[in-house]
Amino acid sequence: MARPKKRYKALLIEPNYSNKFPPVGLMKIATYHKNLGNWDVVFYKGDLKRFVIEQITDKCIAAFEKVDKNIDWYIRKDAVFEYIRTRKKTAFDAIGVDDSDRSIEIGNIAIDFKDFYWKGTWKKYPDWDRVFVTTLFTFYWKTTIETIEFAKLLVKNPKDLMVGGVLASIQPKEIEEATGIKPHIGILRAGDLDKGDTQMIDELPLDYSILDEVEYKYPMTNAYYSYTTRGCIRHCPFCAVPTLEPIYNSYIPLVERTNQVRELYGEQQNMLLMDNNVLASERFPQIIQDIVDCGFGRNAKFTQPDLLAIAIRNLRNNVNDRAYIRKAQSMIMDFYDRLKGEESYQVYKVISKYHISKLLTTRKDALLYAYEEIKDIYAKHFKPVPKIRYVDFNQGVDARLFNEENVAQLARIAISPLRIAFDDIRILPTYEKAIRLSVGAGLKDFSNYLLYNFNDRPVELYQRMKINVDLCEELNVSIYSFPMKYHPLRKKEGDIEDYSHNRDYIGRYWNRKYIRAIQAILNSTKGKIGRGLSFFQEAFGRNEEEYMDLLEMPESFIIYRFFFKWLDGKNIGIGTSHWRAAWKECKETISEERWDDVCQVIHANVFKYSILDDFDEPVIKRLLRFYIDFRDDIITEGTDLYKLKKEFDKTSSK
Repeated sequence: MARPKKRYKALLIEPNYSNKFPPVGLMKIATYHKNLGNWDVVFYKGDLKRFVIEQITDKCIAAFEKVDKNIDWYIRKDAVFEYIRTRKKTAFDAIGVDDSDRSIEIGNIAIDFKDFYWKGTWKKYPDWDRVFVTTLFTFYWKTTIETIEFAKLLVKNPKDLMVGGVLASIQPKEIEEATGIKPHIGILRAGDLDKGDTQMIDELPLDYSILDEVEYKYPMTNAYYSYTTRGCIRHCPFCAVPTLEPIYNSYIPLVERTNQVRELYGEQQNMLLMDNNVLASERFPQIIQDIVDCGFGRNAKFTQPDLLAIAIRNLRNNVNDRAYIRKAQSMIMDFYDRLKGEESYQVYKVISKYHISKLLTTRKDALLYAYEEIKDIYAKHFKPVPKIRYVDFNQGVDARLFNEENVAQLARIAISPLRIAFDDIRILPTYEKAIRLSVGAGLKDFSNYLLYNFNDRPVELYQRMKINVDLCEELNVSIYSFPMKYHPLRKKEGDIEDYSHNRDYIGRYWNRKYIRAIQAILNSTKGKIGRGLSFFQEAFGRNEEEYMDLLEMPESFIIYRFFFKWLDGKNIGIGTSHWRAAWKECKETISEERWDDVCQVIHANVFKYSILDDFDEPVIKRLLRFYIDFRDDIITEGTDLYKLKKEFDKTSSK
């Protein structure tokens, strides 16, 4: 009789930063290890200390059960977790060790596991045979390095800790110097994890189930994530793709992988394709046909499947207990919260009977039993409505490659929005041609990227946004502009500070005040500029002169623009027109050299009362006070400005 394969444990970690899209690389790695057949895979994103406590809590419960099987310790798991986390006596008492005939042993076990965590003994006994840490943007450097350092405590052998992803591929030397771990660069291919294995890891179907293992909810969900090409034929100086995907692969089959995801995890509404230059593929018509064959032709519809039924099915099939216990428990509790009357009471009784009100105390078998008792009530309320499907080439398409043939192909699929980069005012003719060709083919929705803070001048950002607004009006289409601030990929020669590791880089024609002003305006527009000339003019100015005026304006005057305009009529000397008058007077009455000194202070965007000591001229002090005085007063209860803001809010709400 053949001996069973030894089982191994792999931990997949995404650092605890906020991001829209799930970790596609880790989802492929999960599939890879599950295909091997003898690996248990766990995904985690969140507080890693909490993760360690969860693992220790599981061991503590197992130890309780060995000593006393007469008590269902699992339903007390939340109390055990809280005791190990806090060391509080009240938490210890909540465990109820005195309910056991072997209370002394049970109590000592709880204390031992509490000490196991707090004394750091767990660090000597790592559980994981392999640990993978993904990385994203370079400005997440601090969080990423902290995650890698923690991950070193979790893996049995440091050589089995793999770091990969965007940051790891762009700055492998820096990561190795900071952590001692040599990262993997680029995509994972056959044999990269296990010599001789023939699985092309980068082309494996994604394991969607791991996303339900964590509390974090990715904003972009309910979509098929995939690539139909890899790499790019361009080598733009601001782009990481040549490093991440140096070889252009013009075709990756889509249909089979999509069908595998559909069968295991259910139908997804949208398709999000992360190709970096799909129009460069000589097999572009085949790519479009694949998308159509996946069910995403133009005007395609989607009907939501019963995700609770799928979760229960996958629990029964042992697909990913950690994920589907969390998902099914959450869906049942959400369903219960929406119920009223007798149905609410019936479901409540089931939840109480099987102790599934809390995730920590929810067992797999309890969920399965509970589902059987509530599924008829659930089915009565499950009435999905067909929805429109969308295809999104999220990284954008190359305006330089537009022609009538490939635009006609794009028009065959449910693409919305079509994303076209407009990173430089000098490509205007090419960009405008791409928009007009697309509109001619029947495409109406666009969402276009506008890089700024690179080699552009501030006024050029206004010009590009205004061009999009004008095209909307002329062509009767919707173009959302998404300004994207440039961050360097690596430390630049001569820089004292490594701006790739934070968000502080300032382009050659920009300054901190202008950057902050753009961010303040975008905060009010939720990061995008859409159709509507009057809206755009209110946000960014009616012309280039007004736009530059806004960039110089005190931040409070930008954020609370209507309030400070309202103050103009109060004749108390602090409205927008008063700042503008102070600016004009200062510029016209002091020397050019002195004006340069004032501008340097304003453009540095660090406003403290101490800067007034550097100037003797009353006109300068008066101007700078507009930048200093109102920053805190407007949000500080009891100040005159705070009271005026409350008065304004009342009048404007009527």
